[in-house]
Amino acid sequence: MKKFILAALAIMTIGCTAQAQAYKNSRYYNQRTGHLDYSRRPGTGLYQSGENYYGLRIGPSFSTVSSDDKTLDGGNAQTGLNVGAVVGIALSDRAPVFFETGLYYTEKGGKKKLDDGKKMTYDLNYLEVPLTVKYAYPIDDHFSIQPFAGGYLACGVGGKIKNYREREADPSFSSDRFKHFDGGLRLGCGVAYDMFYADLTYDVGLANICHDEFDTSHNGCLTLNFGVNF
Repeated sequence: MKKFILAALAIMTIGCTAQAQAYKNSRYYNQRTGHLDYSRRPGTGLYQSGENYYGLRIGPSFSTVSSDDKTLDGGNAQTGLNVGAVVGIALSDRAPVFFETGLYYTEKGGKKKLDDGKKMTYDLNYLEVPLTVKYAYPIDDHFSIQPFAGGYLACGVGGKIKNYREREADPSFSSDRFKHFDGGLRLGCGVAYDMFYADLTYDVGLANICHDEFDTSHNGCLTLNFGVNF
């Protein structure tokens, strides 16, 4: 919770600074009134065909790591943090279709109960790049629904496997634990009201993240993101 609060404060600070610097150059800026006017972009609710956008995201992640190897299997969901920045690149001048990418720090992994009631936790922290195509379906001049699909690539940057029975903690990424590389499918749907945004995303890990040639391990992660777009 402490990490979540600190990250939220950092994101809000960055967002406010970026918004202040880009105020008069914003696509929402009304030269006549000197204020931001979100109703100046009818028909999309947020994004306009042919225009790029930038966004900040933060939210909780709920993840599992399923493995054929019992020592690496964390089939119970574990809560983590997801925070990042995105850019949407317009793919059409006639339709609100965008290629969205960016960079996230996301905490994945899982946990399980041992026979004696103690637990093991698997913390897998990644830098993650989304690669998705999004369509912003307009509901009215302010509100839109935005389904998206694609994939993601990720590199493990840290984490611990903690055995609470033995009171041991080992690095998650090592030659006999998990691989650094992960990748898979990403599916989700977002909603936007003017510059405010939220989405629900699910990552289906396709890469085998363990080193064993006979067993497989895969990430699965549900993320709830909140943020703003500029």
